[in-house]
Amino acid sequence: MSTNNPTKINYLLNSQPSGTVFTSSWLVKNGYSLDLQQRYKRSQWLTSIGTGAVKRTGEEVGIEGGLYALQNQLNLSVHIGGVSALARLGRAQYLELDSKQLYFFGSLTESLPKWFKDYQWGVKINYHTTGFLPPDLGMTEIKTGNMTLKYSGPVRAILECLYLAPVEVSLMECYELLEGMSNLRPNTVQELLESCGSVKVKRAFLFMAEKTGHAWVKHIVKDKIDLGSGKRSLVTNGVYVPKYGITVPKELISNAAGL
Repeated sequence: MSTNNPTKINYLLNSQPSGTVFTSSWLVKNGYSLDLQQRYKRSQWLTSIGTGAVKRTGEEVGIEGGLYALQNQLNLSVHIGGVSALARLGRAQYLELDSKQLYFFGSLTESLPKWFKDYQWGVKINYHTTGFLPPDLGMTEIKTGNMTLKYSGPVRAILECLYLAPVEVSLMECYELLEGMSNLRPNTVQELLESCGSVKVKRAFLFMAEKTGHAWVKHIVKDKIDLGSGKRSLVTNGVYVPKYGITVPKELISNAAGL
């Protein structure tokens, strides 16, 4: 087949949503050799955006187009999570968020490609590799324009916030976010807590959840959740909560009688 076959390039250009990045490895896997990719760039069908990635010439690509490529072409578990996911889900309206940064999470063995790290997306990426939750558990899909992307669902996102607390997200912000989650599904909460590998996160979540008084909290079976042993200090100069063996900010203790 000729490397200039118009049917082949047209099929390629129509194979992914507009605004999507094309990774070189995905192109090769789908029959577009490195030589053919160079020909398409010389013919101005494609334009490089960095080593190992191209876009349709004349088309703007945003962070969603880059994330789409990571998830759907490279099959990475990388996703928008934490407070950024809650904002996209409409669950953080009352918090003052920095719109110029996004929290990304991925598995411990994953790293962002150089082209993704180097490209000017117009937003700061805070990328965290963790293994405290299974990669695919508690995820949701959000349609953004003509793309469908995987994000952390509300329960996973609040656990990711607690994972970053108190260094990158304040514990009071975590509580305020959880306070607004009156309609979580107990089964989802239970599954994620049982699968969570961070004792700190599980104890902090249960303490805050009980403090909110939401109806779903009483359906959580704590005996099935491994809360570890020993004490955990979330902050210095805080207040110790014997029930969960954690030290929390003084502001969180008000109206927390019995905890």
